[in-house]
Amino acid sequence: MDPLQNVRLNATRRHFLGECFVGLGGIALGGLLGGQPMHAESADTAADPLAPKAPHFPAKAKRVVYLFMSGAPSQFETWLWRPKLREMDGQPTPDSFLDGKRFAFMERFTEQRPTLLGPQRDFQRHGKSGTWVSEVFPHMARVVDDLAVVHSLRAENFNHAPAKLFFNTGSTRYGRPSMGSWITYGLGSEASDLPAFVVLRSGEQNLMGGANIWGSGFLPTAYQGVEFLRTTDPIPNLSTPPGFSRSQQRARVDAVRELNRARLAAVGDPEIATRIAAYELAYRMQASAPELMDLAAESQSTLDLYGAVPGKASFANNCLVARRLLERGTRFVQLYHTGWDHHGNRVNNLAGKLDEVALAVDRACAALVTDLRQRGLLDDTLVIWGGEFGRTPMGEIQELPGRNHHIENFPMWFAGAGIKGGQTIGEVDDLGFFVTKDPVDVHDVQATILHLLGLDHTKLTYRHQGRDFRLTDVGGRVMKRLLA
Repeated sequence: MDPLQNVRLNATRRHFLGECFVGLGGIALGGLLGGQPMHAESADTAADPLAPKAPHFPAKAKRVVYLFMSGAPSQFETWLWRPKLREMDGQPTPDSFLDGKRFAFMERFTEQRPTLLGPQRDFQRHGKSGTWVSEVFPHMARVVDDLAVVHSLRAENFNHAPAKLFFNTGSTRYGRPSMGSWITYGLGSEASDLPAFVVLRSGEQNLMGGANIWGSGFLPTAYQGVEFLRTTDPIPNLSTPPGFSRSQQRARVDAVRELNRARLAAVGDPEIATRIAAYELAYRMQASAPELMDLAAESQSTLDLYGAVPGKASFANNCLVARRLLERGTRFVQLYHTGWDHHGNRVNNLAGKLDEVALAVDRACAALVTDLRQRGLLDDTLVIWGGEFGRTPMGEIQELPGRNHHIENFPMWFAGAGIKGGQTIGEVDDLGFFVTKDPVDVHDVQATILHLLGLDHTKLTYRHQGRDFRLTDVGGRVMKRLLA
């Protein structure tokens, strides 16, 4: 007997009222939701949640790679040169910097008043643009004319986990969809045998916020990020089980698909469509993933460009994998590298620890921009670099140089599709505490990323619990000065 027919024959009144889309329960819920369908997906989306979708308007970018420097890099040792702060090194912090302001570790400021801490690294101008770059980034300094550096970012929360959530999901609360999920929900995928949204992690420290920062929240789980692990088997449970041939695996996937299709026809739950798509993708990835991860197939000159070593877990290897994902159709790739939380203790400081983490990312970041340009991919790939907030111009009272969390200003850079390179945007005061021109909020960054992908951030919405949600909540302005 047809499985769907069997479901219909054995349906009870409770099943009819509770699960049938045209039943009384569905009608009532539809009324409560303001006439919206129970599920936002169209019939085509239900068949394949990741089918390519048209943007709202012509896009500059087809894909995004986001280099997230977890822990919040200090602007004073990376991108913001403040000679006045160096002149005033060791002097008392002005009252205006402390009164009424919020910091992550206020008890250190109440026990003993902090003093200003001058930049711990030297800066030079680079490129035709004359952009100031710290000595810790000699490789990124060589591609600075491709970069647009924004100095005037402002955050809303000074603790790591909620600040990462805010940058990635538009909210400090758990349960909201991540930016990559919104993008794949809005545009679908052009990768037939790889995930649309991939996450790669590196660094020795834990990533605060965890998988929530690349989750799909209340969106169908088809849109959540897929983490590739730093092991010889980067995608868990992907390999064919021992004793199974390729044809047996295909037959098993086909049988499960038919059962899922019958259940989908019966109840219309989009999570079942997600399950069907996940099985199909996993089957195709059994052939594509090993080839993707085999960096030994790259030329030695490319490996040297990134500083990548096949078989080694590193940010450099992740950057090279990211390029391979992008050229194979993956829509959104996010790299997280920990180790930037430089408070001044022996584990995290602006002495040797800053040099270690900068060395780990500098060459690979520059290589990614260079490699994408050489392959003709930079014109329609958006590259983003930055952390969750910045650092204070005053030092922390600890054993080694370090800085506290700071939400008043911090830097990011953008390159590639639709970006006007070789410029700096935003200004801060001479001591690097306050934004004095062109302030930029996190929702502005999110709105601009969506805009470059051809998505209107006010129209990319999803109805949940009776209201329309969006990545930028009720804020967000496109950063027009950033655009070419």
